[in-house]
Amino acid sequence: MRARFDEVIHAPNRLRITAALSTVESADFATIRDLLGVSDSVLSKQVKPLGEAGYVNITKTVINSHVRTSLSLTAKGSKAYRAHIAALRAITANLGEADAAREQIAEHPES
Repeated sequence: MRARFDEVIHAPNRLRITAALSTVESADFATIRDLLGVSDSVLSKQVKPLGEAGYVNITKTVINSHVRTSLSLTAKGSKAYRAHIAALRAITANLGEADAAREQIAEHPES
């Protein structure tokens, strides 16, 4: 897996959605909504681009005349999520190395 920053996943709520779905086979729409603390419309708006990118499956089933929506991360979505996290780690590791170099220079300016 190659680290790759993903603009679709990077939006805060979409990152939280993919993170939550990465730990389960599937989750009810309401469960993810409550976990994020957002409205149905906000969650729908955030799930849509994930679905369009092929990262999230959106499944609707009718149970006792009520529509139940469940979300699951696809194999493509799981791979993209892991690559995005790896890219974020690489970015922050590089910042950490730069900070360490600046500290070392500050401690020994004559070098």
